[in-house]
Amino acid sequence: SHTGERPFLCAECGKSFGRSSSLACHQRIHAPRKPYACGTCGKSFTQLSSFQSHQRVHTGERPYLCPQCGRMFSDPSSYRRHQRAHQ
Repeated sequence: SHTGERPFLCAECGKSFGRSSSLACHQRIHAPRKPYACGTCGKSFTQLSSFQSHQRVHTGERPYLCPQCGRMFSDPSSYRRHQRAHQ
């Protein structure tokens, strides 16, 4: 939320979220079923987005380009962390 409130708490690990939909998505990491398996290394994932991000480890793809310095990143979280360094 815009206020910074994170009222939705994961009962499994205690992590909190600003939206119920974010909590619901997060809770899949605690599920024993991991339907997305990497054909290259065998690593499995609970979420499709994590699996897709992992695939870039093998392909070398870096689709996130920093417009300020030209550095490229394979995943959005690394890109966002890098962007904070420019602020």
